[in-house]
Amino acid sequence: MQEYIEKFLDHITSNRGLTGNTIAAYRTDLEQFRTFLYEHAVASWEEVTEKEVMGFTLFLRERSYANSTLARRTAAIKAFFSFLEGNKFVSSNPTADVKSPRVDRCPPRAISPNQVDDLLELPLRTSTPEGLRDKAMLELLYATGMRVSELVSLDVTDVDLEKNSVRCVGKAERERHLPMNETTTTAMEEYLSIGRTQLLRNNFQTLDALFLNHRGRRLTRQGFWLILKSYAEELGLKGLTPHTLRHSFAAHMLNNGAELRKVQQLLGHASLSTTQIYTHLLEKKDGDGEKDTPDEQNGHMASSVAAHSSVSTGDTRVDYREHAENDEHVA
Repeated sequence: MQEYIEKFLDHITSNRGLTGNTIAAYRTDLEQFRTFLYEHAVASWEEVTEKEVMGFTLFLRERSYANSTLARRTAAIKAFFSFLEGNKFVSSNPTADVKSPRVDRCPPRAISPNQVDDLLELPLRTSTPEGLRDKAMLELLYATGMRVSELVSLDVTDVDLEKNSVRCVGKAERERHLPMNETTTTAMEEYLSIGRTQLLRNNFQTLDALFLNHRGRRLTRQGFWLILKSYAEELGLKGLTPHTLRHSFAAHMLNNGAELRKVQQLLGHASLSTTQIYTHLLEKKDGDGEKDTPDEQNGHMASSVAAHSSVSTGDTRVDYREHAENDEHVA
């Protein structure tokens, strides 16, 4: 049975331009389903019926899996059997009448501009290579709203200091060119000229990776998470995740008058409806239409709004990738 999972993964890798994270998610979901079938004496994909598919969903529910996870598993199985049937590896599709669980999106959580400022200042307390790196990463993440997976995938050549922009490749290999504000560009210059050079000394190989760990290797998502977690604990910010900065970027952009469509392009959302979930974070306005909070006075976001006057994006579409990357977070 594993042979057909591999065929399917090869197919979507070659034909659908999916990211490594999404491919890994497909593998995890399908192999868990295969294990479930094995434990229930189902020895081939041809033997699978709607009963086994629904039984797997019940199995997950009994173990308190989130609806978003159930939806992702279901989407993976449906896509897999569509592939099997289309290539005549099975005579029928047992998922044809199976409906995906409804996912009630949790509203995104943003931190205040003042909290963002406090977070961005923390790395400056030390003059270490790691401090310069952290400052550049946090500034870039908040100034552009990019995903952490996009951040750690950046290469040095993706940054254009002369044009104050960064090239970002997101889901389905969609490319965006995101402008950087002056503060972010300065932090990036200091990291590249001092911090990265010192970190690279710990690795005898030449690396294209922009952000390096203390061993001189590409920083991972898990590595960034640990860095952010330590800063969050110092500030007493509970529940702060890499996606929180993305949410904060979107919320603060909208509060400072950016158009929803522009924010969609910057975030790389395939659908405007995904971006609309941030509108609940908009500050209330008084009778004269002015915001009753000082958010618009925030220096970082004010410069970001100005910098984001234009952005280049690729084609968009919606599918399983949304469930795969956002199993725990809003896009």
